Amino acid sequence: MSKPTVVLLHGVGLDHTMWEPAAALLADRFTVITPDLPGHGARPPVRDEVTLADLSAAVTGHVPEGAHLVGFSLGALVAQHIALHHPELVATLTSVSSVCDRTAEERASVLSRLRIAEADFAASAAASLERWYAGTDVDPDRVARTRATLLSNDVGSFLGCYRVFATADAELAPDLADIAVPALAVTGEKDPGSTPGMTHRLAAALPDCRAVVIPRARHMLPVERPEAFVDSLTTFIGERAHV
Repeated sequence: MSKPTVVLLHGVGLDHTMWEPAAALLADRFTVITPDLPGHGARPPVRDEVTLADLSAAVTGHVPEGAHLVGFSLGALVAQHIALHHPELVATLTSVSSVCDRTAEERASVLSRLRIAEADFAASAAASLERWYAGTDVDPDRVARTRATLLSNDVGSFLGCYRVFATADAELAPDLADIAVPALAVTGEKDPGSTPGMTHRLAAALPDCRAVVIPRARHMLPVERPEAFVDSLTTFIGERAHV
């Protein structure tokens, strides 16, 4: 009997390698697919005017029918878009460290980070690493690999994708109630950007969604606490899809 499929979508400026700790834990029970988003990893840069619909369209071909779709940060917005427009592909939807319908203050904060990236990309990358990993016990080699991945981005392509991350939650917000697949929203207690409040906001907006907040974890939840992340994911899938 074939194993069910989990598709894992990474965040802005990262690539499929961010999923290595979690994918290793999932591999015994699932077929794990970890595509690079457009403009990331080995894929060519995207144009400055790239949209959420563009990113989603380029990923949909990697999502087999009946997949358990998991997205992290920007990848969560892509996953939500796919679940909205291609529900036949999605058995369950998991949004990890996802923003949702930002308040005016939250939107101003992310647009400020975008302006910093436009002015000084290296400083922006350093600030991201600080937000993601400060005070954690993540292996320094893993942090160094994340730094290398961030700095290897085509800057124009990164900025185009970051603009999607900074704005597309507002585009999705009016339609979240139309996403009918079973859903999980999970984030870290100490995530300063994709906050527990946003996770509860997303769970309230989706018709069939539970919220889980992992204690003490920051934004890079699947890297920092892969066991806790995988436990929450597999428990949810097992209960909702009988896997």
